[in-house]
Amino acid sequence: MELFGFPIPTVYLFLLIASASITILYVLFGDVLSGADDGIPFFNPTVVLAFVTIVSAIGYCLERFSSLTSLYIFLIAMGIALVLDFLLYYFVLVPLSSAEESLVYTEESLSGRTGKVIIPIPQDGFGEVIIESSSGMISKPACAFDDQPIAEGTTVLIIDVQKGVLYVQEYDLLFQDQ
Repeated sequence: MELFGFPIPTVYLFLLIASASITILYVLFGDVLSGADDGIPFFNPTVVLAFVTIVSAIGYCLERFSSLTSLYIFLIAMGIALVLDFLLYYFVLVPLSSAEESLVYTEESLSGRTGKVIIPIPQDGFGEVIIESSSGMISKPACAFDDQPIAEGTTVLIIDVQKGVLYVQEYDLLFQDQ
């Protein structure tokens, strides 16, 4: 069977190559189309490109390696692509769109924050401090900024961070939020 003067497997292969190329371009330059999915959620370019890629890949493989008719192959490819697109949309894209922008922190962003000593910091030694943030708890090794021992459970102020080690001092309770 032919479509537009080409054999059906060739059409599927050209469609697969074209959709894969457009997908790569979309990954690289997708910010240009960032508002395209605001109106209709299933018109998300990621979903449409995934659908076309899946249909063409399954269609090509079934045309090459099965004896089914082209109509059945097209219907099977469409059905599988619909199911996989549904799973992609609801289990990958929706959670990603509602996730936080970034859960990452830099060492520089820790300076000036407060934490609590969970392993006592001896004089001229190391202990451990835990810092609460909106993305969870951060536990880091620490030493005293002024080389004075700091007891467990003490609230500390992070003065500096060098090579992953927090340099802390006891936090004055007069300035702590009550």
